[in-house]
Amino acid sequence: MNLNLSKVNMSKSLGIDLGTSNTLIYLAGKGIVLQEPSVAAINSRSMQVLEVGDAAGLMVGKTGGEQLAFRPIKDGVIADFDVTVDMLGKFIRKVTGPIFLNRPKVAVCVPLGLTGVERRAFEDAAGSAGARSVTLIEAPIAAAIGAGIKIGAPRGSFIIDIGGGTTEVATVSLGGIVESTSIKVAGDKFDEAIVKYVRRKHNALIGDRTAEEIKRTVGCVYPRSEEAIMEVRGRCLMTGLPRTFTVSSSEILDALEEVSSAIVEAVHWVLERTPPELTGDISANGITMTGGGSLIWGFDKLIASKTGIPTRVADEAVSCVAYGTGNCLENLSKMQDGTMNLSRQRQMKAR
Repeated sequence: MNLNLSKVNMSKSLGIDLGTSNTLIYLAGKGIVLQEPSVAAINSRSMQVLEVGDAAGLMVGKTGGEQLAFRPIKDGVIADFDVTVDMLGKFIRKVTGPIFLNRPKVAVCVPLGLTGVERRAFEDAAGSAGARSVTLIEAPIAAAIGAGIKIGAPRGSFIIDIGGGTTEVATVSLGGIVESTSIKVAGDKFDEAIVKYVRRKHNALIGDRTAEEIKRTVGCVYPRSEEAIMEVRGRCLMTGLPRTFTVSSSEILDALEEVSSAIVEAVHWVLERTPPELTGDISANGITMTGGGSLIWGFDKLIASKTGIPTRVADEAVSCVAYGTGNCLENLSKMQDGTMNLSRQRQMKAR
């Protein structure tokens, strides 16, 4: 969805949430000016990018011949550098107009725990797409700021950002990350779980877009007070013919249990390693959730029930990271150059 097609003053800076599922661009004074799928359609023979964003998103699962529509970012990292550059460049030009006269300053949000090579890929992609300078903002900091949390205060805040490719969990205090983890379990894994469940229980095949629609319509990770039912169209695995069937919210609750449990486990992991003084603050202030995955019905209730800590989903949860990234860039003079995380972080140990 392109939210604002008016061309902007090139002296302005852009905050970009270059996500696995969607890309959002924030402009100071205007807010979110672009929100479109992180999808590109290419000619597989010439590798020419034909469409990006909304137009390419409509082509997913429906291309044939030499055309291919796909996401160039996977699990929070750049999987196809050249296509990412082309896609991002088109997004930036859609917002700013031609960039040959004055290239914009850009801040890009990135997941926690990227390697140096992966981080450099984001910097180089943004530069090649038309940025004059590039600053990387780590996701929990951006999400917390976008959710209205005063991260510079001497008290602990807890943020859970569930995107398309990764979930970031962090304790934040005094402007930095005190404890954190990043797991590659997020929105896409929920969709995959629904596809697998429908295949196993209904003997039918559905696509990712249908799975996402199911997730939004009847999906839940906590029992609903009233059962919700949705009619679904797929392909029968026995006959190969189209088939219509129904799925219920209780079925999807079962389907999503393993994925949601992995996120709950990550939350416990960070809480257990957070200093006691900050844990007390978190108990009083509550947990804040952001990202599109946080909008799955009952996620706040699930986290609250598993931790005993009040939990809320932030207003405008999908755009919090983009707002926070743009805000960081506006206040860059108060922060160090480079990646906006000045504190320690650890990754969950492999189990």
